[in-house]
Amino acid sequence: MTHNARPVYARFKAMFRIKTHNTISIKGLNRFERERYEVGQDIAHPDALLLRSHKLQESEIPDSVTAIARAGAGVNNIPLALCSKRGIPVFNTPGANANAVKELVAAAMLLASRDIVGGITFAQSQDPSMAASDMNALMEREKKRFAGAELAGKTLGVVGLGSIGSLVARLGLDFGMDVVGFDPALSVEAAWRLPSEVQRMDNVQSLVSRSDFVSLHLPVLESTRGLVNGEMLNNFKKGSCLLNFAREEVVSTEAVVAALDNGQLGRYVADFPSPVLLGRNDALLMPHIGASTAEAEENCAVMAANQLRAFLEHGNIRNSVNFPAIELERTTEFRITIANRNEPGMLSDILTLIGEDGLNVADLLNKSVGNIAYNIIDLDETPQQMLLEKIIGLEGVVNMRLI
Repeated sequence: MTHNARPVYARFKAMFRIKTHNTISIKGLNRFERERYEVGQDIAHPDALLLRSHKLQESEIPDSVTAIARAGAGVNNIPLALCSKRGIPVFNTPGANANAVKELVAAAMLLASRDIVGGITFAQSQDPSMAASDMNALMEREKKRFAGAELAGKTLGVVGLGSIGSLVARLGLDFGMDVVGFDPALSVEAAWRLPSEVQRMDNVQSLVSRSDFVSLHLPVLESTRGLVNGEMLNNFKKGSCLLNFAREEVVSTEAVVAALDNGQLGRYVADFPSPVLLGRNDALLMPHIGASTAEAEENCAVMAANQLRAFLEHGNIRNSVNFPAIELERTTEFRITIANRNEPGMLSDILTLIGEDGLNVADLLNKSVGNIAYNIIDLDETPQQMLLEKIIGLEGVVNMRLI
């Protein structure tokens, strides 16, 4: 079908086909039973795509694709608007790499508070033929050059209190720091994870003005792109440290350079190197290694695989960035799932057609988010092709699956 054609439905499938991009952890791939799944990078007509950082193009999403899973938190490498238009849920794995990022933020704060890198570089630069006694004396004389400050008693500001941010907030408390946090979209689940000792701030400006360290944990949205700009940096506590282990686009690099030059910002630590920051002693840059641990990659792959299985086998949706969270325990062997525009009367029209065909609805669940509504309907008998064609012919129905 072309993307403007009428939607189609899938019959019962004995075998699902998953196309992978990038190298996916074997622990994740092993979640797909060989008796029911064909998985690989050269799969034709896949039912689903599984990827990590691959920049997915529209041409790489064939008409057979019903779901896409990203083994990671960010989905800026997936054409989300196109997927929503075609009724394709896009899954991510929030929290699967949270501990890995938290531990790197811990290292970043320690590196920023004490000149550990400078001290290591100095020690490594010495002549290995030097006598041990002379080296010991040299180190004692020069160690004051690399003195720093302790984290205990300082204030940590955490912007974004989701899976990673809440762990970083707890980390600050464990270091003996005062912790303040800001998140305008804090969910109930995230609020339960947040330690009660974290003081919630009303806005970012108040947070940065009192923080010695500011750690960012935000997705890239129109509202967050360039959030830390020149105007925002003027509100920072003079000489404070900014840590960016979220996304490069959240920070204006040019504004950071200016803030470092005039002393408003004391140090910048980021997982996103930029040419204009190279060679600066006040900028510690890492090659996007926040989630680069074996454990994080395994956790992300396993979570993504489980979410694809739940959707392909039962139509259930967990951790989708463009579809509602919806799960219904199966009550019959016959299930249809329908994605449609979120408009009044759609569910009523669908149920009317089912009733007119003489079928009984055993159970159903309907949820919506934004412009998309999603329905899971369990039937007592197998729906016939004519009924399915009537449903997919309804104005506003985007796609449909028979599972």
